[in-house]
Amino acid sequence: MNIRKSFFLIAASALSFSAKAQLMDGPRHFTRADTLRGTLSAERSCYDVTFYHLDIKVDTEQQSIEGYNDITFKTVSDFKRIQVDLFANMKVDKIVWKGNELPYKREFGAVFIDFPEKIKANSTQTLRFYYSGKPMVAKRAPWDGGFVWTKDKAGDTWVGVACQGTGASLWWPNKDHQSDEPDSMMISIAVPKDLMDVSNGRLRSTQDLNNGYVKYNWFVSNPINNYDVSVNIAKYAHFSDKHNNLDLDYYVLRENLSKAKEQFKQVKSMLTCFEYRFGPYPFYEDGYKLIETPYLGMEHQSAVAYGNKYKNGYLGNDLTHSGVGTKFDFIIIHESGHEWFGNSVTSKDIADMWIHESFTNYSESIYAECEFGYQDYLKHINGYKQSVHNDKPIIGPYGVNEEGSGDMYYKGGLMLHTIRSIVGDEKFFEMLKGVPTKFWHQTVTTDDIVNYANKKTGTDLTKVFYQYLKYTNIPTLELKEIDGNVNYRWKADVAGFDMPIKVALADKKWRIIRPTSTWQQLSAKTTADVKVAEDLYYINVKRF
Repeated sequence: MNIRKSFFLIAASALSFSAKAQLMDGPRHFTRADTLRGTLSAERSCYDVTFYHLDIKVDTEQQSIEGYNDITFKTVSDFKRIQVDLFANMKVDKIVWKGNELPYKREFGAVFIDFPEKIKANSTQTLRFYYSGKPMVAKRAPWDGGFVWTKDKAGDTWVGVACQGTGASLWWPNKDHQSDEPDSMMISIAVPKDLMDVSNGRLRSTQDLNNGYVKYNWFVSNPINNYDVSVNIAKYAHFSDKHNNLDLDYYVLRENLSKAKEQFKQVKSMLTCFEYRFGPYPFYEDGYKLIETPYLGMEHQSAVAYGNKYKNGYLGNDLTHSGVGTKFDFIIIHESGHEWFGNSVTSKDIADMWIHESFTNYSESIYAECEFGYQDYLKHINGYKQSVHNDKPIIGPYGVNEEGSGDMYYKGGLMLHTIRSIVGDEKFFEMLKGVPTKFWHQTVTTDDIVNYANKKTGTDLTKVFYQYLKYTNIPTLELKEIDGNVNYRWKADVAGFDMPIKVALADKKWRIIRPTSTWQQLSAKTTADVKVAEDLYYINVKRF
């Protein structure tokens, strides 16, 4: 997830860095451009993309691209006009359908294409969208979107792109909305012949164009998010391995080959853990790749971007300050976790990006538990409490291409930790594995996830989800001495909030109490006699 306005950092040295999160500078005023990007208008909902063939040449000297995208789609309803998205700084050269050039109108990043006749529902159409230009350059990828044009230590060209949040349409024309993914895709990238392109999926072929360029043809056989589509251009060294029947391919700068062979050993333990807890890797047909990039990282489907400098932790730092975070490579674990949560299971609207980031943040602690045990799991997940800002709700406004609070990472992960404590490990892990299974290669909403969690665990968790996702405050357990006894209640925003919680009294025995918004009495004389299992929940405790 990218940052468009301001950054907050969490690092061991007084910086506090949220790996790709954002804080807004104040209330956001939404514009017509925001609506065009974020809303499923009639011009977007009338067609369903089934296949893209992106075929472009990348001029690394001019830092420009040119080519076309074939957009194949099924018609959902009758129409004469559709919307395709391409940033205004990119040139539309022409749009062709059945051999005819179509007229179009541009408004901000939207391209409205007019057909000469009414296109009936239940047909399949293909148009070819020719375009060219110099795509936006990222100032600080991956937190802002765009291309990165740089050199490796040998002085050779090294190019990457990250566009989540900013939009895939910053560099290629598509329906730039997360609700519509092609069923499959061909990515054809022509680069100078002394370089290599690595994109998503499987390499089908290479073609010498006899003009100083070589075209790399990559095929993605699964649905793919538009923002996951990637190019990685360099003089890469390549090595490969296997995990069960899954092909593992690694592309790294030549000078880092020996370091990569050691650091990337963590991939197999990651896959073993995540397949145990989340189910099968979702893209066996397309393989798993880890590709060195000139930016920190990104969850590009089957082509995970890696720029963590071959260090454990987050660029060598422990984001949790627990001592656990530097036991593993943050980027390998976090970005690969997105293959299940974000790439296979995708939120329809980016307002629900917590579905990507909360589950993936939690996957880091799951990995710590797999590798180092339950106590390190507790240290790691609780270490994130200090980094939550509680600045605004995690769920953002719908229909305007706007994310919610960056707390979707740490607070969202802690919410899942809290739910685990409520329902118990057996039901929780059934639910956790069930999400990527139930919603395999689908786009979903918050309610889809909440309703499924309720059904799978047999517990109504709606109030818990809503308190953490829709409100800024976390629940506060109030303990108050009244007439020689301790009384307790929840203070929360959700009406009827009644989350159970584990406490121990003077007898040291743990028990579950069920606070509500109404005062209830405990068999304790002072609040000091009440111990709350705060390491199992993300709550405030107020004693008075």
